[in-house]
Amino acid sequence: MAELAVDGLSVALGGRAVVREASWRLVGGELVALLGANGAGKTTALRAVLGLTPRVGGVVRIERDDPARMPPSTRARRIAYLPQIRPLAWPVRVRDVVALGRFAHGATLSRLNGADAEAVAQAVQACDLQSLLERSCSTLSGGELARVHVARALAAEAPLLLADEPTAALDPLHQFQVMQLLRAGADAGRGVLVVMHDAALAARTADRLLWMADGRIVADGPPEATLTAARLAEVYGVRAVVRRSERNWLVSVTGAAPDPRKAESRPETAAPAAVDPGGPA
Repeated sequence: MAELAVDGLSVALGGRAVVREASWRLVGGELVALLGANGAGKTTALRAVLGLTPRVGGVVRIERDDPARMPPSTRARRIAYLPQIRPLAWPVRVRDVVALGRFAHGATLSRLNGADAEAVAQAVQACDLQSLLERSCSTLSGGELARVHVARALAAEAPLLLADEPTAALDPLHQFQVMQLLRAGADAGRGVLVVMHDAALAARTADRLLWMADGRIVADGPPEATLTAARLAEVYGVRAVVRRSERNWLVSVTGAAPDPRKAESRPETAAPAAVDPGGPA
């Protein structure tokens, strides 16, 4: 079973620490959600794991190998990456975008061998894209295009998958559908790490939640142990009410949480002197 081990990962950009001694594990068969506010360091952490952004400290291993030292094709066969920004430079068919997932295996768009064709067909079926195969991606809705990119990542058949905000800008239905696709990938044996903001959706679909604040992993555990109002205040700076019924979660944000830094900087005031109601003797 594939395992990604991250120990003490640290990254600095422009002389500023962005990721600080972050550690976690990802194994086949589990879906892990990485949660944190904008600027917390989530995307930088994923890119540093893959060797796409330089590290200043820490150790990353897939089994015994560092992804940063792997040839790109080898890395792509062992860990698939779905980046946050997924531009398409020209109008291209859905079929061809999904087939891009097989490039690391030596496939070309004009020639898919039996194994490549089977992998693409399974990804297309898993993401319900059969009716869209000949469509240009420029004609798709946001939800349809998100499914195409997930299918491309699944077609790579890598045992590990890192997905950076695959549900961003999608409506609730398509967010749910994309997360169900990733959940199915984990259930099929892949290790899936997905960056997202929707804590309730993460809790419904993920086995574990990783919480990141100011570049650090501040909590790692199952939803029932880590999804709390106090955690949401710490990570997102919001006041929230958290309710749970079996695997269903409801997170209601009621406002901004008090900033502890302002409370610490506020000067203390002396308590008023006690007044004797009887007046002077």
